[in-house]
Amino acid sequence: MTVVAIVGAGPAGLRAAEQLVAAGLRPVLLDESPRVGGQIYRQPPPALQRPARELYGFAAPRAQALFDRWAALQPQVDHCPGTLAWHLQDRRLHLLQDGLPSTLRFDALVLATGATDRVLPFPGWTLPGVFTLGAAQVALKAQATLLGPRIVFAGTGPLLYLVAWQYAKAGADVRAVLDVAPSDAPRRALPQLLSRPGLALQGALLLARLRLMGVPVQRGVRLLGADGDARVQALRWQAAGQTRSTPCDAVAFGHGLRSETQLADLAGCAFDWDEVDQAWLPRCDAQGRSSVPGVYLAGDGAAIRGADAAERAGARAAQALLADLGRPVPPPTPAPPADERWRRALQALSPLPAGWAAHTPDELLVCRCEEITAGELRAEARHSGAHELNRLKALTRIGMGRCQGRMCGAAAARLLAHAAGVPLQAVGRLRTQPPVKPVPVQALAAAAPPAMPVPEDQRDD
Repeated sequence: MTVVAIVGAGPAGLRAAEQLVAAGLRPVLLDESPRVGGQIYRQPPPALQRPARELYGFAAPRAQALFDRWAALQPQVDHCPGTLAWHLQDRRLHLLQDGLPSTLRFDALVLATGATDRVLPFPGWTLPGVFTLGAAQVALKAQATLLGPRIVFAGTGPLLYLVAWQYAKAGADVRAVLDVAPSDAPRRALPQLLSRPGLALQGALLLARLRLMGVPVQRGVRLLGADGDARVQALRWQAAGQTRSTPCDAVAFGHGLRSETQLADLAGCAFDWDEVDQAWLPRCDAQGRSSVPGVYLAGDGAAIRGADAAERAGARAAQALLADLGRPVPPPTPAPPADERWRRALQALSPLPAGWAAHTPDELLVCRCEEITAGELRAEARHSGAHELNRLKALTRIGMGRCQGRMCGAAAARLLAHAAGVPLQAVGRLRTQPPVKPVPVQALAAAAPPAMPVPEDQRDD
């Protein structure tokens, strides 16, 4: 029997499962969350269920359609919720489900691993009350909880405005939305934004609604620091040469999204530098085939294009998989050119702050796991001449902690490139090491190869 595994039950993973079931296969669908939907369509527990319109806003009809299809599909899928895929080796996934380790041998694999916040830290970001945008959205969607009565949203990217609007609509006192993108970014991005006029209009309506609610929105901001004693009490920022401080009880920040590529790396996929996402992404063809036979990529885990494009990519990856298995499939559906134009539009609308590394003070804590500052990274780069990220990792332990570089890697790469005076892509990328997320020691022990017996004459009795 052919075992096809899908990692990720968001829009891409669910669409892939739908295609595979239609072809007569019974895929195994693995996801960390207890319910399907991914981050974009995250579902709260049944006891906290709320109307789809309240949860997903403009995207409610699409979310509901996805859930309806899943309800019909579910009996034909081996769904494994609450399951973390933390290692991949020799066509075997190492899993942690409800605290118990297990493995799954597969013949073909669709990685629909999604994305997470890209973090470029600022002074005070480790204070209690400072969260990422993704964490703020999870608290609201999955737990019906506001991070604080007075909250500031900062950073850049579409998620910044979406989560701010969701909080304002839920009754939070949103004190400000501070966008680090240049003030003229919307004007420069407009021609490309019109490639998806419906989505562009939704974004404009979100912004208009925030303003009608009385929420101050400021572009061209530089984040100076979060201030407070036991927890955050204000966020300092600068715009148009003026320094201001906004009192608050919580801050949610993020600089767009970064693809979750760790499992693709462990699978042996080749990576290429992507100028649009400003990141190393796993190589794949237009149908989602990676450089490793039998491994397919779909959704934001391959490139950040949004939920609608992720659904289409999931369907294409499953069709490619079926074709490679010799199953009859309809002619492949090419990705609409608008998907790529939209991706470039979002980059133009929300560019990362060009001067972030230059403005970052030496005392800023970059790696929370290993307590490494920007100054330590700069000093090591200059002292050792390290111009490659994995060399800097070996010398400083950056990226060796619990997050395995998922949170600190983007910042460390920018600091190294600036210190070395080289382009960002020249410093390379952190090589992935298992576990990709923290797991109990018993899971590591279960995955370890059996110990070699020690000859009697070499035993230390």
